[in-house]
Amino acid sequence: MIAIAPRDLALLVGITLIWGANLVVSKYGVSEIPPVLFAFLRFAILGVILVPFMRVHPGQMSALVVAALLSGGLHFALCFVGLALAESVSAVAIATQLGVPFTTLLSVALLGEVVRWRRWTGILLAFAGVFIMGFDPRIAARWHALALVIASAFVGSLGLIAVKKLQGFRPLELQAWFAWISVPVLLLVSLAIERPALEDLAHVSAGAWGALLFTALGASLLAHTGFFHLVQRYPVTSVAPVTVLAPLFSVVFSVLFLGDRLTPRLVIGGACTLLGVLIITLRERRIVDVSS
Repeated sequence: MIAIAPRDLALLVGITLIWGANLVVSKYGVSEIPPVLFAFLRFAILGVILVPFMRVHPGQMSALVVAALLSGGLHFALCFVGLALAESVSAVAIATQLGVPFTTLLSVALLGEVVRWRRWTGILLAFAGVFIMGFDPRIAARWHALALVIASAFVGSLGLIAVKKLQGFRPLELQAWFAWISVPVLLLVSLAIERPALEDLAHVSAGAWGALLFTALGASLLAHTGFFHLVQRYPVTSVAPVTVLAPLFSVVFSVLFLGDRLTPRLVIGGACTLLGVLIITLRERRIVDVSS
């Protein structure tokens, strides 16, 4: 593992801080803007900005559509709906981390990847932690919200498997295509289910619009671009473990700004899940570094 320069480490911690704040900020946004519409607007903003990065890749566009709909529109729609319904944003932050074990399991099932005992231990810990959290009375009362977030993590993992089959796409180019493929689908779903009215949007506060801009420009455009820059400079074994700070920041911000209560089940379950995710991340990134 190569040590990260202090300046780059500060950038990486700042990125995880943005990602950690994103759930709390998004919770504020979806409290005023219908969640699927919120996802549509997020992708619309990204799409407009990233148009210059779009290129057609012959022979890969159908796979790109599948990846974009799964990791893009469907993933974010489920996550934002679950976030809107959830009482505990801390639990949502932990549950989103199930994308890591889901991706590993799907890699075994669909790509024939071999998983040994360390990663199996991490997978079991991750799911056990969410199971423990599920017995918290406040979380159990909104079980459907947690189920939607878990479904979002699973769908996003399916999309990531599809992304692994794409070649020659730059990160910003992928974000651009994900946005424009997701936009029409999310708009149709929002119109059919949420039926938003223009007069309702006129009453959305400046804070909610600011939350939308933060998730589109801060969490997606700025933070992801910075993260890909660091991944190009350092081995992923050095960069990836720090990203576990993101859900911890989400929990801290949820307690400070949303009044979340850290019950024993939430703390124990969250610790189990994050430990499991860290084990999987360290092991998988070591394998990637050795093979690259």
